Amino acid sequence: QPCWREYLTTRIEQNMVVNCTCPISECRAQPTTAFIYSIVSSEEIIAKYEQALLRRYVECCSNLTWCTNPQGCDQILLKDGLGYGAACSKCSWISCFNCNFPEAHYPASCSHMSRMTCAKCNHGFCWRCLKPWRPNHKDYYNCSAMVSKAAWQEKRFQDYNERCTFHHHAREFAVSLRNSISSIREMPKIRNLTFVLDACKVLEQARKVLAYSCVYSYYNQDTESMDIVEQQTESLELLTNAL
Repeated sequence: QPCWREYLTTRIEQNMVVNCTCPISECRAQPTTAFIYSIVSSEEIIAKYEQALLRRYVECCSNLTWCTNPQGCDQILLKDGLGYGAACSKCSWISCFNCNFPEAHYPASCSHMSRMTCAKCNHGFCWRCLKPWRPNHKDYYNCSAMVSKAAWQEKRFQDYNERCTFHHHAREFAVSLRNSISSIREMPKIRNLTFVLDACKVLEQARKVLAYSCVYSYYNQDTESMDIVEQQTESLELLTNAL
């Protein structure tokens, strides 16, 4: 029993307990949940085991997924029936369930987000850091990579990229401002600041739309409707700056 306890504890701590087999090489038997509960007594290790089971269950269910908030969120979301604008009930993050980008990106389409490429060599990259684009690119919101001069050869791309980055930074400012106001509101003798919090949320959403409008405009410059889109974007930007 002590040998089994040490073996199972190690597998759980290494996140390798799911589908683990008997340590005897020629035996393919898998320990059951009941057996693991009877062997492992540590509440901390059991909690890790249950988390591993939960992760495996979510991965196996096509209609379930984890919230994609890059800041971290352990909420499980039901994809069925969720359209654009449906937010996580725990952290309010809005995910995109149609592609691997970490958040909803209206008005840019999923194909826009997956084909951020150089017009010359077709190299795929992230607009924020210019690192090679991968479906599991995790550094989008915390990227401080140096930008290669060769990537800025096209003036049009540079302009849209700078605008996109500006609005993402402005959006982070809106989030920071909302958090500061939330902490102030908890202080005694402070008047109701709900309207200011609502304004910060609107500001955050507007900056997000403006950022992804840059991506949308970059890939749809030749379509007939772009004049209207650019006018609407310019109007939204003026009003957002005023707010």
